[in-house]
Amino acid sequence: MTTVFPEPTVPAGSRTEVFLRYLDYFRESVLARVSALPEPELRRSRLPSGWTPLELVKHLRYVELRWIEWGFQGRDVPEPWGDRRGERWHVAPEETRADLLEALRAQGAHTSAVVTAHDLAEIGAPGPRWNGADPASLERVLFHLVQEYARHLGHLDIVAELAGGPTGE
Repeated sequence: MTTVFPEPTVPAGSRTEVFLRYLDYFRESVLARVSALPEPELRRSRLPSGWTPLELVKHLRYVELRWIEWGFQGRDVPEPWGDRRGERWHVAPEETRADLLEALRAQGAHTSAVVTAHDLAEIGAPGPRWNGADPASLERVLFHLVQEYARHLGHLDIVAELAGGPTGE
């Protein structure tokens, strides 16, 4: 799926639509970059920090899970930090590109369903995600997700360029 960049001059019916357009764009861009990388590059790190493209995909899936399900919805999530082993992102050898990409797509579909069912001013459910602070509004959560995706897509563009894969702007 190719998603067109959500230019600020393209009319939108609501602020919710604007947030979802950006999230969809960034998510689909990550999916496209990782889909196009050669298999040997998926588990290889080209950066001193040591993360791999598959680890980034898994991390982004868990970012959405932590902020939308565990945070905003206040759901009991058995392993909210399941993208990590210790202080590092982690992908097990049996986890495949196809499975991780599908998990990110499914998490994105869940995020979209939650966002369209709630007002942006609605405050998240109390729970452990907030570390004792007052829960944030859905709008603040979405703003955080947009910046997280944009930042990590930029990181992935560098890795993809070093690997000879596709990049963005």
